[in-house]
Amino acid sequence: PATEADSTQGPSTMTEACESAILSQLSSGDDAAIPNTLDWAEENKLNHETVVGAIKSLLTDAYVTADPLSYQFYDLTAEAKGVVENGSPEVAVLKALIEAGEGGLAVKDLPEKVGKSASKIGMGNCMKNKWAKKDGGNLVAVKTLEEATDETRESLKALADASGKPDALDGKVVNALKKRKLVTLVKRNYYKVARGASYAPVRVKKAADLTKEMLDSGSWKTTPFKPYNFLALGEKVGGGYLHPLLKVRAEFRKILMEMGFHEMPTDKWVESSFWNFDSLFQPQSHPARDAHDTFFIKEPASTVSVPEEYYERVREMHEKGGAGSIGYRYDFKREEAFKNLLRTHTTAISSQMLYKLANQEGGFTPQRYFSIDRVFRNETMDATHLCEFHQVEGLVADYDLSLGDLIGTIETFFKKIGIERLRFKPAFNPYTEPSMEIFGYHPDLKKWTEIGNSGMFRPEMLAPMGLPENVRVIAWGLSLERPTMIKYRIKNIRDLFGHKVDMARTRTAPICRFQEVE
Repeated sequence: PATEADSTQGPSTMTEACESAILSQLSSGDDAAIPNTLDWAEENKLNHETVVGAIKSLLTDAYVTADPLSYQFYDLTAEAKGVVENGSPEVAVLKALIEAGEGGLAVKDLPEKVGKSASKIGMGNCMKNKWAKKDGGNLVAVKTLEEATDETRESLKALADASGKPDALDGKVVNALKKRKLVTLVKRNYYKVARGASYAPVRVKKAADLTKEMLDSGSWKTTPFKPYNFLALGEKVGGGYLHPLLKVRAEFRKILMEMGFHEMPTDKWVESSFWNFDSLFQPQSHPARDAHDTFFIKEPASTVSVPEEYYERVREMHEKGGAGSIGYRYDFKREEAFKNLLRTHTTAISSQMLYKLANQEGGFTPQRYFSIDRVFRNETMDATHLCEFHQVEGLVADYDLSLGDLIGTIETFFKKIGIERLRFKPAFNPYTEPSMEIFGYHPDLKKWTEIGNSGMFRPEMLAPMGLPENVRVIAWGLSLERPTMIKYRIKNIRDLFGHKVDMARTRTAPICRFQEVE
């Protein structure tokens, strides 16, 4: 006999109980079967869906065979059940008209007597069956209740008595009931279950893996194993995907290398204030050096050392000036210069590279450098600003360079990324003079938008490094995020970079290609 499964059991326990009940039912003989799982589940107070799950599980190990079967029946709606109990709307309308007497009932008063829904359906069917007629604005009965046959109620009752069998009524009658939404066709699926090739009264779970314990005990010799499918592809391996920022970075990097630039080592995010600010001739009282704009490091709070001779020349330039400058005329503080911080720009690396270039063996040689890396600023975050972003920076150090060389270099780079229309606006930077903001025409927005900054490093910055007097350094920079957002049509920077980024976008982002303007 089948066992009853407790409805309070968990899904796994209930499935196992169903499996046990099915195998027990089939244990009475070789021809034992369950002809209809729906009826069998109801008899044994089992959930049919759980029974089907147990059958599918047993099928995998050939404990049973299962033939899928189905049958259809018509189910009466709640309205139809009301018709069977109380009569159809057309009969209700006829009763109301008879009660109203010979003069009948005004059409507008009918909903109050039988209800809005019943009056609408019932009046139409009364007229169709010729049980009533219109007399001016009234509806008058022409048949008595004894003369009228409630065919709708009789059809629904006959269908209910026949358990909804589709052949219980004529097709036209059924279609009429369906049209009135009194019945719905229901399909029920079930299985006929019999013994399988590997049938046993009790299921023995097959092992999926060979374990160390099996080898140690020797139980692997008698343990049944699941068959291995050596043709299965296995789970799809998810490969790595380049973030859109990295795709644009790779394209920028290739373009700059094509222009003869060498990449600077920018893998050090923590810098001293000396390299980040002081070596750039940025005064120690500058607002950018305030904690509101810069992230200072608590531990270690200060750097260990800087090139001492160079430090003294930088201090001298700040306090007294040189190279045609009077300096800032303040007391330069060593403790301020030695403060550690998260670099606010990659120009901190540029100043170190220029210092090495000036003091290398054999003397100065012209160079082109670039960097693309992360920088940090204590800014208010919004749709276009984050506390950390990526800066693209390029510089050229050579003899007798001019502002025309800077403009030409910038135009060459931006043409290679497809931006031809550029404008330059005078600006102020602490360590460049002259300085220019770079504007490009945005074809989608149809307006000019700022895309970068540029300038020539001041003599007060270059002289302490030891560079020859006629060496000039031109430099320019832009963020990596802005062109990436334009390229990938991203409106909010937080959808591009940070913890809110949609990983699916990273997987599906197309390859970045910039079309060079001829």
